[in-house]
Amino acid sequence: MRKITNQELHRPSIEEFAAMSKMPVVVVLDNVRSLQNVGSFFRTADAFAVESIALCGITATPPNRDIHKTALGAEMSVEWRYYADTCECIGQLRREGRTIVAVEQVEGAVMPGDLRLQPGRSYAVVFGNEVEGVDQRAVDMCDMAVEIPQAGTKHSLNVSVSGGVVLWQLFDEWRRNR
Repeated sequence: MRKITNQELHRPSIEEFAAMSKMPVVVVLDNVRSLQNVGSFFRTADAFAVESIALCGITATPPNRDIHKTALGAEMSVEWRYYADTCECIGQLRREGRTIVAVEQVEGAVMPGDLRLQPGRSYAVVFGNEVEGVDQRAVDMCDMAVEIPQAGTKHSLNVSVSGGVVLWQLFDEWRRNR
């Protein structure tokens, strides 16, 4: 096997990325503390053509050196907006007609492989704080939840790892059904 060079990957420019079709998903970060986690979400959102990111509460915003260190410039390609309150953000996304999905361990949650994008629908996927998870008030506003199954002794994954798992699942389905 030969590694493919960056030039051979034919990645879009920032302008081309802005104009291309996006997965109908907004990522909502509910009080995410770590700037590295925020940067990782930007990079994952770029990789999987996420429509935008909503940064809520104490979640840091670009421009920021520590976000950039992990995002590697994806904070310049992925659209984002700041909301002081996650519930305000969810309310706005609901008024836009989005289905709101919490990534949280709650009663009735489905596994990532069972989360299906419905044609013609758009979604908001809410990821929570590294310690507290998605705030209960925000969970109460969600239409459904997804839980990542785990077999180890810890009760959770790093929030940006959870983002990679859930967003990959959605992206894989979206690209196969386009």
